[in-house]
Amino acid sequence: MTRPEEIDRLRPMPAARLLAIWRDTRERTEEPLERCLLCNAQVLAECCWRGEERAFASAEQVLAALTGRQMEALLRRLMEEEPARAPDAENPAFDPERFRALREG
Repeated sequence: MTRPEEIDRLRPMPAARLLAIWRDTRERTEEPLERCLLCNAQVLAECCWRGEERAFASAEQVLAALTGRQMEALLRRLMEEEPARAPDAENPAFDPERFRALREG
């Protein structure tokens, strides 16, 4: 069973895949906490890597191996990691100050 310290890489997923996971989870259950746990577990199953292999084979394996706090810590790390961008991939209209204000509420 994988422990958080054995995960050596987090690979962010495209937004379209994240949306697909959320929609699938929404169809599986209406209970908000269960939906949140299942969705987050699937995200971690697809984003956590150990070497060249996924650290977890499934969302169920994530749920069996990690506590809620461990899942949250990994998700926070995943959110903070920003892949290197090609210079031409930056959006000139992006306003980081506005984004930060929206994020903080």
